[in-house]
Amino acid sequence: MNIKNTSYFKNPEADKKRFQDWVTRLERANGYTYEKWSVQTSLGKTQVYGLNTQNEQLTPLVIFPGFRTTALIWDLDRGLESLAKKFRLFLIETNGQPNLSDGHSPNIKSLAYGMWGATVFEQLNLESAYIAGASFGGLVCMKVALVIPDRIKGTFLLNPGCFRFVSLSAKNIYYNLLPLIRPNQKNIKQFLDQLVFCPPNHRLSDTAEQLLIQYLELAITRWKDRTDKPYYMGDQLNDISVDTYLLIGDQDQIIPYEKSVGRARKHLGNYLKAVEIFEDVGHGNECYAPCLSYIEEQLTALEC
Repeated sequence: MNIKNTSYFKNPEADKKRFQDWVTRLERANGYTYEKWSVQTSLGKTQVYGLNTQNEQLTPLVIFPGFRTTALIWDLDRGLESLAKKFRLFLIETNGQPNLSDGHSPNIKSLAYGMWGATVFEQLNLESAYIAGASFGGLVCMKVALVIPDRIKGTFLLNPGCFRFVSLSAKNIYYNLLPLIRPNQKNIKQFLDQLVFCPPNHRLSDTAEQLLIQYLELAITRWKDRTDKPYYMGDQLNDISVDTYLLIGDQDQIIPYEKSVGRARKHLGNYLKAVEIFEDVGHGNECYAPCLSYIEEQLTALEC
């Protein structure tokens, strides 16, 4: 595979230690630990976290994170605890993002992330699985579904980054740039309150919010980002042949939902099985309990 870019921690040893310490704090807050291992893929080492993966009688769900995040964000406030009782959860740290995977990333417009995902499936010995992705992770899901459709039982896209470009509204640009230009905890919190969440309905506990702020401070200040940004996949989406569920927050300021829903219906046709719109919910709906409960309900019904 052709590697287009390589992102990296500025001080690899110290910064990776900071990330590992953050994971330990998350585990302490949640009251349980993650299974941890790495697999060798076409983009180098890929870090994987797991919950209940040893119970091979259960159906696997593979999760991909959003841009500039870790898959562990899905489990802030023990968000995945209920799902992990019924399914084998594999949290994949996408290469090129600020995590413990190697920083190599491909041309985003190619199918390379899909080929990488296929390698992840092989390394994890997954014959088939459901997949889920938030934002950038939704685009990765679509790439994987294009490359190995026969191994994907269904896809859950949460405010995905594959149906349109991010908003160029003044509000979105301002609050996205604010923590990048002045990276302190106050500005990161403003970014979260204005764009990622929708208080008071959609928010984290104080403990989980502080953990997220600490992670983003590390990701912004210590990570040199060179990974391609998400984009509208256009006619590539016409070739999707996997049942897809679209979960949308109606207050998403980063990727406003109307155009995404319209294009999902246009490109996916009968493969779009449901569109669920959550009121007063922002971009980070992977951290919204009713959204995760919806995924659990759908998976339970599909597996009956």
